[in-house]
Amino acid sequence: MIRRSLLALCLAAALSAPAFAQDATPAPVAAVRVLLETSAGNILVETDPRAPITAANFLRYVDEGRFNGTDFYRGMELGAGTGVVQGGTANAPDRILPPIAHEPTSQTGLRHVDGALSMARFDPGTADGDFFIIVGNLPGFDAGRSAPGDPGFAVFGRVVDGMDVVRAILAAPKSPTEGEGFMRGQMLDPRVRIVSARRVVPAG
Repeated sequence: MIRRSLLALCLAAALSAPAFAQDATPAPVAAVRVLLETSAGNILVETDPRAPITAANFLRYVDEGRFNGTDFYRGMELGAGTGVVQGGTANAPDRILPPIAHEPTSQTGLRHVDGALSMARFDPGTADGDFFIIVGNLPGFDAGRSAPGDPGFAVFGRVVDGMDVVRAILAAPKSPTEGEGFMRGQMLDPRVRIVSARRVVPAG
């Protein structure tokens, strides 16, 4: 069951996680593109080497097929044309890996702008196999923006193509009863299936 975030912005679908973070993850040497084939259409994303731990974690889930057959399950609308689309492993025991260290935007220089990829988490250092895509600009999710010392969330990439699909997912029907607390009314009904996630080589 998805846990609720304790942060004021309540963005993360707080997922249960093992007690210890992964060992240091090898940093990707360059940006890597990943095609998310979904039941609503394709989304092409690109990791950012400025967030090496978080990007490498995402790519490990991709390379091991852990996202294949999962869902985008949440669409949190925060205003006209603004919000968050969230998906991933949803704490499936056979899919999640140990959690990773938190890479705040104050460290990476990345920002929660339109199309940004970021990690869902509970406390810092608990992110594992769930991620979200920003629709619009949401600077309040950056480190230190909502409150002094707030660690924010870890951006690790961006959408290169397919924001029309992301916006359609955000606007898709939602269950009026599913979801706990503040997440009630945010859970997609039906879910949007992530059929596959795989690396692709940029054209040219």
